[in-house]
Amino acid sequence: MGPGAAMWRNVLGLRQISQRTISTASRRQLINRVPEKQKLFQEDNGLPVHLKGGIMDNVLYKITMGLTVVGTVYVFYVLAVASMPKKQK
Repeated sequence: MGPGAAMWRNVLGLRQISQRTISTASRRQLINRVPEKQKLFQEDNGLPVHLKGGIMDNVLYKITMGLTVVGTVYVFYVLAVASMPKKQK
């Protein structure tokens, strides 16, 4: 038996383990929270849909906007530095 056969046997064993894990994990009862989320996102409270999820959505939005502003400023800085000719000594 060569090294290829041993590797193939390991792959088959891994496949059986993964199938067993997936099939036993689906037996747990999950709570269906979709109707609650639909009600939350459909209510008319004047907020854009990407902020209706709560405080965490607001924090992620502000972080994203902050990184966007910082990135834009940095791009303009790099362009300004690149457009200046280097001083010759």
